[in-house]
Amino acid sequence: MECVILGAGGMMPMPLRLTTSVLIKHNGRMLIFDAGEGIQLALKKGALGIRTLDAVAISHLHADHVLGLPGILMFRAQCDDPGPLTIIGPKGVARFIQHTLQDLRYRLNFDITYVEYDKKNPTDVAWRWQGHALHWAPLKHSTFCLGYRLEEATRPGRFDLDAARQLGIPPGPLYGQLQSGCAVTLADGTEIQPAQVLGPSRRGRVVVFATDTRPCPALEQLMRGADLAFAEGMFTQAHQTEAIEKQHSTAAETAQQAARAGVHRLVLVHISPRYGYEDEATLKAEAAAHFANVTVGRALATFAVPLPD
Repeated sequence: MECVILGAGGMMPMPLRLTTSVLIKHNGRMLIFDAGEGIQLALKKGALGIRTLDAVAISHLHADHVLGLPGILMFRAQCDDPGPLTIIGPKGVARFIQHTLQDLRYRLNFDITYVEYDKKNPTDVAWRWQGHALHWAPLKHSTFCLGYRLEEATRPGRFDLDAARQLGIPPGPLYGQLQSGCAVTLADGTEIQPAQVLGPSRRGRVVVFATDTRPCPALEQLMRGADLAFAEGMFTQAHQTEAIEKQHSTAAETAQQAARAGVHRLVLVHISPRYGYEDEATLKAEAAAHFANVTVGRALATFAVPLPD
């Protein structure tokens, strides 16, 4: 699993910092979180093909998080037979896309499935991707805003080669069947269960995307034990009052929540356009006072997410 930052800014695209968006690559497929204005430029600059994009998950319907979505759809429509696409987000995201395409008289060469959050009948899992669960939860912002947690499926335990030999299992395809969780039958009729040769199941990787929010229990729950979290670092402590007024967080506040949630690595995104590259050291230092393993995100920075064990 690999994560690529397409943009790390907030409010508006700037010459040095596009609006916040993160792409996840996993088993040859792609998922994008948020799509602000101009994000397709980062896709082009990073030579990141878009044909294998399976879904776009939108946090909320503010311009700096959705204005790039029509461009991504049109960019993807240039591919031959790109396959269906799923768009996930708050209620209204389907209307936004459908009306935009209608007004522009633009036809896509692929189908779109919309998954919108239902406040009356909320669900924990928004969508399943390659057998993995994409969780969502409302955050605390000036408008309805969702945070996301991609949780990889549990993996089988380690294969005990010595136990397999003692049970008389011949090397070859039977090993693979047991590792995939299937019982096997030996030539003498003996049935072997996976539990006889596999250790305890192992958790998968967890990546979180959560921006545009004040500190809140939902954010901490989404980040619980995450291997990698992309979360809001919009303001320094000097602009704490503005963060509260606009329902955003300072880098320090996000770091405090990451520490309480037991996050392994934190990447700050959605940086205010008032800050240049020279100010990133302050954002990082204020966050690092509460959580050591923190980075300020930049466009096309890539983060590998290794298996936990």
